[in-house]
Amino acid sequence: MGGSIKAVAVISGGDSVKGFIQFIQDPAAAAAAAGGVHVKGRISGLNPGLHGFHIHALGDTTNGCNSTGPHFNPLNKVHGSPLDAERHAGDLGNIMAGSDGVAHINIADTQIPLSGQHSILGRAVVVHADADDLGKGGHELSKTTGNAGARVGCGIIGLQSSV
Repeated sequence: MGGSIKAVAVISGGDSVKGFIQFIQDPAAAAAAAGGVHVKGRISGLNPGLHGFHIHALGDTTNGCNSTGPHFNPLNKVHGSPLDAERHAGDLGNIMAGSDGVAHINIADTQIPLSGQHSILGRAVVVHADADDLGKGGHELSKTTGNAGARVGCGIIGLQSSV
């Protein structure tokens, strides 16, 4: 089997937020920790500006995005930026929606594997209403959620067909 592992999350929320996020793990890159998982996609229906973008612990959308639980944090760290040593594994920072309400995502991260003990498969990706302060805002929620506000869109991360 030595090929890439692919996963996808179909994003929905409210009346207008929709899109998709694809996760691609190249085994060679993951082994070398040279980028781990590539995350790309498109989400529309957002307010222009920055939006917190996180992997949440649960793949449960029975109560919409509110039932996806806290940020994915298998190592019990405090919230931070994707560039910080101290961060939740699921802290992916912010995405930027343009004046048309569309955000294009193209990032790589080493803490969100699609296989192994801390796999993100079956968890959820969540887009928030507000910007993530990356743990540096001084608000009481900065060190847990980045004070990123309501959950406006989410989707469960599942394996994607290689066909």
